Amino acid sequence: MSTEEKPIGVAVLGFGNVGSQVVRIIEESAQDLAARIGAPLVLRGIGVRRVADDRGVPVEMLTDDIDELVGRDDVDIVVELMGPVEPARKAILTALEQGKSVVTANKALMAVSTGELAQAAEHAHVDLYFEAAVAGAIPVIRPLTQSLAGDTVIRVAGIVNGTTNYILSEMDSTGADYTAALADASALGYAEADPTADVEGYDAAAKAAILASIAFHTRVTADDVYREGITKVTPADFVSARALGCTIKLLAICERLTTDEGQQRVSARVYPALVPLTHPLASVNGAFNAVVVEAEAAGRLMFYGQGAGGAPTASAVMGDLVMAARNRVQGGRGPRESKYAKLPISPIGFIPTRYYVSMNVADRPGVLSAVAAEFGKREVSIAEVRQEGMVDPEGQRCGARIVVVTHQATDAALSETVEALADLDVVEGINSVLRLEGTSE
Repeated sequence: MSTEEKPIGVAVLGFGNVGSQVVRIIEESAQDLAARIGAPLVLRGIGVRRVADDRGVPVEMLTDDIDELVGRDDVDIVVELMGPVEPARKAILTALEQGKSVVTANKALMAVSTGELAQAAEHAHVDLYFEAAVAGAIPVIRPLTQSLAGDTVIRVAGIVNGTTNYILSEMDSTGADYTAALADASALGYAEADPTADVEGYDAAAKAAILASIAFHTRVTADDVYREGITKVTPADFVSARALGCTIKLLAICERLTTDEGQQRVSARVYPALVPLTHPLASVNGAFNAVVVEAEAAGRLMFYGQGAGGAPTASAVMGDLVMAARNRVQGGRGPRESKYAKLPISPIGFIPTRYYVSMNVADRPGVLSAVAAEFGKREVSIAEVRQEGMVDPEGQRCGARIVVVTHQATDAALSETVEALADLDVVEGINSVLRLEGTSE
């Protein structure tokens, strides 16, 4: 490689777990990166909230003036790793408008501002890469935008949040309740001090919006994604799941649907669901992530690996950075936003799914027929029913528990059924309503 080649200047915004790993790789792998790119990759500066001399890098590399760093003439690519939506959005827009390519891992931002940022990149004829925004080190974005560009993607479903997967895995393997499993996740550093974004499904919903947008060539935002969290999942649900040959996972599901009139729609949803133990996602445990893509010609593809963490996420960032730098050297551009399909978003009420419904009922004759009648009135077909007697701490019978598993039904029909069940005198309470995914029935 000639020493005359112009270096590619990089600014890294954010110096946390991911940013520090990206800086380390840029510095330690400089020779290899230059060979892969065709020009030296040079770190111009690191944007931080607080400049201090205890950050492990020369203090002169640090700056709290993000605007000045992004606007420097010797910066060609901006790597945004600071989050949250603001001030990241402003910094990225500024970079793009000034003709600099951008690499980001900011899922929350990409889930709400993909269109705005993609338009800015298109106008400036530069790259916007965001592989690290979904599933950490697992390559999902690039296969969807490039490897499957000539295929028709039907469905993308996966486990895309390591915190919730760890919690549910612990509940399944140890019998712990949600509170205890969350405390364990926090102690191990898997859960944030405020775990709301993870356990209520917001993080997974942001990733689902990104995946759906790419897979179905339609702009989907986080607000378009139906979302439920895991806080209501109980140890009893896992006992019932095991009896049904299932486990429970928080799934992000993006699907291309066709109505009875032949119109195509997009569904994007996040919720805890029963998954058969024979399904590949059932064996994804701990803080790992996995995404299953189904396409017309390619069939089923599965991507599995580390879904979070400094080094794994930095790997995805570096992949994007190398691609953006190569394009700078060679004069090319990466994939642009594809939104030509403009498919409507299907409301959750129209989505057909199988269901698991658990309820406490009075322990007397006729209860089961009364419960079954409510399902039948709304044409919700029952696939399986299990009834168990319950005992109080003194060992005395104190009612019964009924678990119903349905065939496919719409969310609207099931919701009406659950409301009617709750009003029955023989039903003492609805414990859980979960969906059942990964079956063909």
